[in-house]
Amino acid sequence: MAAKTTRTLPILLLSLLLLASGGASTPIDTFLFGGCSQLKYTPGSPYESSLNSLLTSLVNSAPFSLYNNFTSQSLPPYSSSAAPTLYGLYQCRGDLTPPDCRSCVARAVTQLATLCPDATGGALQLDACFVRYDNASFLGVQDKSVVMKKCGASLGYGPGASARRDAVLDYVAGSGGGGAYYKAYRVGGSGDVYAVAQCVQDLSGSQCQDCVAEAVGLLKSNCAAAAWGDVFLGKCYARFSEGGAHSGSGGHGENNDDEIEKTLAILIGLIAGVALLIVFLSFIAKLCAKGKGTTFFSYSSLSLLFSNMLPFPFFSLSL
Repeated sequence: MAAKTTRTLPILLLSLLLLASGGASTPIDTFLFGGCSQLKYTPGSPYESSLNSLLTSLVNSAPFSLYNNFTSQSLPPYSSSAAPTLYGLYQCRGDLTPPDCRSCVARAVTQLATLCPDATGGALQLDACFVRYDNASFLGVQDKSVVMKKCGASLGYGPGASARRDAVLDYVAGSGGGGAYYKAYRVGGSGDVYAVAQCVQDLSGSQCQDCVAEAVGLLKSNCAAAAWGDVFLGKCYARFSEGGAHSGSGGHGENNDDEIEKTLAILIGLIAGVALLIVFLSFIAKLCAKGKGTTFFSYSSLSLLFSNMLPFPFFSLSL
C-alpha cells in the first residue's frame, strides 16, 4: 500500500512545478501610450487599401529587421492619385529576437486598429516596440516632444548612489564613451542601477544623440530621487531602474510579479500541508484498521474532502 502512495505523490509535486512555471512572462507587448489623427478616411476607399498594405509590410518585415520603414507608393496595390502616399515605420527594442519583434509589431498593429479606427494617422508604443503611420511624411524628422514621463517612488538617494545613477545615464546618453556614440540602442549599468535608451532609426546619428540626451536630461531633473523613471519623446526614450524596480509599462510589473510570487508560495504551502495531512491520516486509518478491523472513513471520501479544498483539480491518492 505504501508503494502506491509513493508513486502518486510525485503527481502532486508535478502539479506544483507546472503551476510555478506557468506564471512568468515578459511583457514585451504591454501598452504604454498611443495617439491618433483626428482626420478620418472612408472605409473601403483606396486609402484603406494602401494603409492595410503598409501595415502588413511592417509586420512581415519585423522577423528580419528590428527597424524598417515603408511608403505606400512602393507597395502593391499601387496607389492612384485618389489615395495620398502613406508613410509607416516600426522600431523594436534592440535586445529583441526576430520572433519577439514580429510578435510585438503585430500586436501593435492590431491595437492601432482598435485605438485609431479609420484614422489617417496613428502611433502606438508597446513596452518593446513602436509603430507609426501617417499621410504626412515624418521619416527623418526630429521630434523631441514629451509623450510620456513617469517616475517611481522616491528612494531618497545618497550622494554616492545619485552619482552612480547619473554616471549610468550619462553613459547611455553617449557622454560616457565606451562606444555608445551614435548607437540607436544603448544600455548601461553599475551595481544595481540599470539604464536603457533608444531612438527611432530614421534619425541621423546627430539627431539620435540630441534626442537621447534630451530624454536623459529630463530623467535627471524629474526623477532625481525615484526608484525608476521613464521618459518617452516623439523619436526616442530613456529609462532607468534602481535595485530591480522598473515601471514595466505603467502597470508596475514588479509589483505584479511580487504578488504572483506571494500567491504561489501560499498555494504551494497549502498544498504541501494538505498532502502531508492526507499521508498522516491515511497512516492513522491503517492503524485503526489493524486494531479494530474497520475504519471510520474511506480513502476515497478523504481524497474527495481535500480535493474540494484546493483551487484546481486534485489527483486522488491511491493508498
